[in-house]
Amino acid sequence: MIIEIGIVAGEIWQLLDQKGRQEFTEVTNSIPAGKDLALMALGWLCREGHVVLKKIGGCSYVQLRDRL
Repeated sequence: MIIEIGIVAGEIWQLLDQKGRQEFTEVTNSIPAGKDLALMALGWLCREGHVVLKKIGGCSYVQLRDRL
């Protein structure tokens, strides 16, 4: 299972790298592996400090952390 989560994390990384900030639901819905794996992968990326979650108005967004 950890391998699948890592693969999906890479897919999310590529999506955010190409498109920039995305609504949380857009990210989870666009991953073909399914919502559960997408959520686990987002948690992994958050824990590792690779993405930032922001609440703007009534929407939640996810984006890659700025690179130094």
